[in-house]
Amino acid sequence: MAGTVPKLAAPRPAAAGPLPSQPLRSAALASAPSARRFRVSLAARARSPVIAMASAKEGNGAVTKRTTLHDLYEQQGQSPWYDNLCRPVTDLLPYIANGVRGVTSNPTIFQKAISSSNAYDGQFKELISAGKDAESAYWELVIKDIQDACKLFEPIYDETDGADGYVSVEVSPRLANDTQGTVEAAKWLHKVVNRPNVYIKIPATAECVPSIKEVIANGISVNVTLIFSVARYEAVIDAYLDGLEASGLSDLSRVTSVASFFVSRVDSLIDKMLEKIGTPEALALRGKAAVAQAKIANQLYLKKFSGPRWEALVKKGAKKQRLLWASTSVKNPAYLDTLYVDPLIGPDTVSTMPDQALDAFIDHGTVARTIDANVSEAEGIYSALEKLGIDWEEVGKQLEHEGVSSFKGSFDSLLTSLEEKGNALKTAANL
Repeated sequence: MAGTVPKLAAPRPAAAGPLPSQPLRSAALASAPSARRFRVSLAARARSPVIAMASAKEGNGAVTKRTTLHDLYEQQGQSPWYDNLCRPVTDLLPYIANGVRGVTSNPTIFQKAISSSNAYDGQFKELISAGKDAESAYWELVIKDIQDACKLFEPIYDETDGADGYVSVEVSPRLANDTQGTVEAAKWLHKVVNRPNVYIKIPATAECVPSIKEVIANGISVNVTLIFSVARYEAVIDAYLDGLEASGLSDLSRVTSVASFFVSRVDSLIDKMLEKIGTPEALALRGKAAVAQAKIANQLYLKKFSGPRWEALVKKGAKKQRLLWASTSVKNPAYLDTLYVDPLIGPDTVSTMPDQALDAFIDHGTVARTIDANVSEAEGIYSALEKLGIDWEEVGKQLEHEGVSSFKGSFDSLLTSLEEKGNALKTAANL
């Protein structure tokens, strides 16, 4: 991760605009480096005469640069989070200085972090020497990272009275179809991490929707992940509301949640379906499905978090379950690299971005309220896809299955490598 605060280009003038008709990126951007640094490409420097934004002194005397991430939160009410975590966790500090307000993690992120770095070797060796098995050691490694990251984001959590500054950790993906197992795992993680600003991630599988209600009812804050359809999203909202109502708490202000609605993977699947259909009408809809569905999901959010039922919960201090846009990096290199960030900006939302999307948005993202712009156009796209035979519920089910399988694969692969490493350490110790 970056160790210094970069010079950054000023954002473009705000403009909502229509949904993209041709979400293509320029050749200059396509060739720009996507290294894990806040770094402005040479092409961007050539475009803009303004390189650095206004500087400000932090309390510790460090100079920070205002970025589009600061503007995103202060002007539009959207919280930019970083979709990555690895050691040393202090590498997050320049990200925080540049406007990042939270962190998400998942089994794939930890698989990459632990398997590609020697930063975990010392603790792992101690754990194996103490008699821990590979899976127990894995959770010890993960919990330390989560606790350390929570400490870094605690000032944001405190400043916002618990509205922001969260770090997310996911229950074992092996429990994705186990309702009660997920509940127990969430309770355990919440207890052992023991930080006010931790989110326990629970997948939005049919089996885990009831888990969400029970975990919320136990006063535990939740990041609901792997949401791919509007229908499943509504079930997630209902689980949150049901959980708040069942909690029996007189003060609900410290029980919060985000609903992670995945974006780019939707286009990846539906684009393939449209190419198979092959008609001009079908091909013209490529790259439009994901943003259209996300805008419709936001309309559902506005509807569900209003009215008598919600107002009764607000009187007890309840906070809205914010929509979190996940899977925001483009999978198709032909598409504009801010395609899943720029059109989904609005108040009381979160956008969690991996390096590619974060670098792109800081470099040339547009800060403007877009989430409720062109909603009728989004609804038209959604309907047009249905008329072409796209079954949104089936798309959601397939993507959910793929997402769960991917996380399970990463988890199992890492545990296998940790077992091998542990056995090697034991063998060496016995020599």
